[in-house]
Amino acid sequence: MSEHGSLAAPTRERVIAAGAPSVTGRIRQVSMVLAIVGMLTFAYGAFTGNDRAWHAFHVNWLFFSVISSAAVMFVAVQRITTARWSRGIIRFLEGYAAFLPFAWIALVLMVLAGRAHVYPWWTTLAELQHEKQIYLGHQFFALRSVGVFTALTALQLWYTWTSVRLDVGISPEGGASWAAGLRAKMRANFGEERRELHSTHSLQGKLAVIMALVFGFGWCVLAWDQSMTLDPHFFSTMYGWQVFMGGWLIALMSLSGMVRFWRMRLGAEDLVTEAHYHDIGKLCFGFTAFWGYITFAQFLVIWYGNMPEETHFFTQRLTHAWTNWTVAIAVLTFVLPFFGLLSVKAKTFSPTMLFFAACSALGIWIQRYIEVYPSVYGAVSNAPFSYWEVLITLGYLGVWGWSYTSFMDAFPKFRVFLLTSPYRDEVQVPVDAETMEPLPAHE
Repeated sequence: MSEHGSLAAPTRERVIAAGAPSVTGRIRQVSMVLAIVGMLTFAYGAFTGNDRAWHAFHVNWLFFSVISSAAVMFVAVQRITTARWSRGIIRFLEGYAAFLPFAWIALVLMVLAGRAHVYPWWTTLAELQHEKQIYLGHQFFALRSVGVFTALTALQLWYTWTSVRLDVGISPEGGASWAAGLRAKMRANFGEERRELHSTHSLQGKLAVIMALVFGFGWCVLAWDQSMTLDPHFFSTMYGWQVFMGGWLIALMSLSGMVRFWRMRLGAEDLVTEAHYHDIGKLCFGFTAFWGYITFAQFLVIWYGNMPEETHFFTQRLTHAWTNWTVAIAVLTFVLPFFGLLSVKAKTFSPTMLFFAACSALGIWIQRYIEVYPSVYGAVSNAPFSYWEVLITLGYLGVWGWSYTSFMDAFPKFRVFLLTSPYRDEVQVPVDAETMEPLPAHE
């Protein structure tokens, strides 16, 4: 029986054939054009010393990096819970890992070349309190931010490699030529199917738990460093959670679109089902509620505490040119999706689900904008928003789209192994990867 209990498991030949078609060339071409235009716009602004270019670059780094990292973390959560429902669609999220190397390069670029433009406190560090001077010390800050993101990126790419390797190992050679060498390395020393299943499952169990710890701690640190400290006088212990859960929410919202795209593109109605639509919709609704909870909880505690060093952050964002932007975040990310996704039909009917997913994505992008721009520009009559923000956002979208489609064209688009292996459900009862004997319950 399948994960949803009604149909026989698909054959290996069927799953491999379903994932064979490549992404349309037009998507790759459009992504490349957007990436070139957006990054050239940024490069022009950076070389001419335009701070707006750096700020727009920073906003989009926060937006796309958190989403991509959260997507891989969600994949790892499926391993921690030994989930079966997601086997047919989880590769669509694993492809988000392809953006992480670019995100790493972008972070290093901001820390090394754009630091005086991106971080308002960089040139006025001596004016801050002694403790903040220590925490934001230039070398400590750079090593901390880059070091944390390096560790997380390496861990997430490693995990994705172990997952893709299983499918490459049992699939015929095929895919984008640029990754032929990587596929060859994955096939090297690929052993007997049952042993590979359990040894990989065991390794992934360790990696997934470590990743969960590094992800939670790492994105708190990155949220503090790359967002909260732009206003060096504000602090909130919930800030990191609020930032990375926004990325988690949009990773799931975007997955609701990805499953529909790939189902239609690959003609895989038997592998990507209406039950997947409903399951993902329920997750989107649940984490919309959770995002609203932690966002309001952070605001409420600061509001009734009424301490100037905390309240000024929200006062600034609820006055002057920033008021409508801040209200839009709540409406787009919580009010519309929460009430709109209450019904089953809204979660499974593509037009409504995609509409609310788009609302959430726009809302979280505005949140990233509001995290950065008021801290940099202060009280202004007109919010800085023009071609810099638009073109650099499209550039990031192009880089993300090109990275994602390159990954999906290079590797199997489905988890062939876990969908078709006769041993696939043995992972529900862990075994010793060496002896193939079941482990005692306490282990």
